[in-house]
Amino acid sequence: MENVVDYVDLGQRIMQLRKKMKLTQKELSERSGVSLSFLGLIERGERKASLETIVSIANELGVGLNYLFAASLKNVSSETKSELTVSQRKRLSTLLDEMKLSLDGWQGD
Repeated sequence: MENVVDYVDLGQRIMQLRKKMKLTQKELSERSGVSLSFLGLIERGERKASLETIVSIANELGVGLNYLFAASLKNVSSETKSELTVSQRKRLSTLLDEMKLSLDGWQGD
């Protein structure tokens, strides 16, 4: 049986999100409780991590497991593969609410 999980893609997604959040490996390591050296191995796809470890990292990055495992999941839409992070969704929701209020006020004039 082939590997079910694409660990290289998983690691790349973790690294990309970490960099987007302007976190160093050390900072993410400390926040997630994963050793610095092990985090580096995960990001390079050189080691398999336990589900608990991946959940801890996902929580610190503010993403769901479906995003991190998108390359490994069958029948995942391209939308899910490029899904917004939790913080991005919150910001988008806030902006949309503000736009709606502005439009409602504008229509009332």
